[in-house]
Amino acid sequence: MNGAGANGAGVDGVLLRSLTPSVLGILVRRGADFAAAQDAVQDALVEAVRVWPADPPRDPKGWLVTVAWRRFLDATRAEAARRRREDLVDEQPAPRPGPAVDDTLALYFLCAHPSLTPSSAVALTLRAVGGLTTRQIAGAYLVPEATMAQRISRARRTVSGVRFDQPGDVATVLRVLYLVFNEGYSGDVDLAAEAIRLTRQLAAVIDHPEVAGLLALMLLHHARRAARTAPDGGLVPLAEQDRGRWDIRSIAEGVGILRAALARDRLGEFQAQAAIAALHADAPTAEETDWVQIVEWYDELAGLTDSPVVRLNRAVALGEADGPRAGLAALAALDTSLPRRVAVAAYLHERDGDLATAARLYAEAAGTAANLAERDHLTRQAARLNARRCH
Repeated sequence: MNGAGANGAGVDGVLLRSLTPSVLGILVRRGADFAAAQDAVQDALVEAVRVWPADPPRDPKGWLVTVAWRRFLDATRAEAARRRREDLVDEQPAPRPGPAVDDTLALYFLCAHPSLTPSSAVALTLRAVGGLTTRQIAGAYLVPEATMAQRISRARRTVSGVRFDQPGDVATVLRVLYLVFNEGYSGDVDLAAEAIRLTRQLAAVIDHPEVAGLLALMLLHHARRAARTAPDGGLVPLAEQDRGRWDIRSIAEGVGILRAALARDRLGEFQAQAAIAALHADAPTAEETDWVQIVEWYDELAGLTDSPVVRLNRAVALGEADGPRAGLAALAALDTSLPRRVAVAAYLHERDGDLATAARLYAEAAGTAANLAERDHLTRQAARLNARRCH
């Protein structure tokens, strides 16, 4: 049995979530309004949790499609304002489920529609494609459940009138997934792991080197996760991480996926970022990092995106490859209001031996840190340098 029950012990939540996008896509392709289809699918998932442990289906996807379609029809019949549409769907025979590839891919594009704000697109993707509950998404983003429910509701209304057969923008979908990944972990939902799962799913239905590049990038970054924090919760910089705690399997998989993508000679920003991450992962020690090649990849990345954040990271790499003063010279050309610029300046001044300036800048950067862990790390750096100067 490939269903959700294992000897009646429970329901496989991962299976349910993996089936959600294709079931939802089938209902929308049959003519269901997106919001109504999503409600019907959620009802079907709840019913599956109730029924499957005692009576697991032979065809879990078919079961969900059947129950969700019935729930949609019931809801349609209950609304007099939709009487004409009810008559239409009742007269037409329900088509057999089509290829999951088309439905899943279209659903990704729909949830990442350019008319949505990034935060709304992320929330809708997690709800419709990821199958997470509103409460789980709210917990992950540390906002009240009612606030997240309103955000998702507005997003659903926005895309309800969008034609399901419109071509989508892969770049927009990838940006949404990368936003999910960068949220990391909070509440009871590991968004980094969820983003990897969704990107794997996308890679299975669309052959695009940038999709592979994003998946490789996520795997390579995620491989270092266990080494990023100290037992007290403090941040551990890349150079100080215990590389024995890195996930070798994830690194090997990420590098393999990246090589196959780069071989297609259609370079994109996620492939370039993954190449930089792979060079870090390949170095046995921080001292053996190939900084010269990393600078070259940042040059490629800057040509693709012209992002000030990329140029900031390039300044760090240049400071490692050609010396801190080269890094400071590159930094001088960047906007002084750029996030993390002061922290980078502090690091480069420390490398150059100017401990007084570095300590002052670390303390300044701590005052504008994006989160508590980063603030504590920068404060400790300032205190460390001040202690060295006193001795």
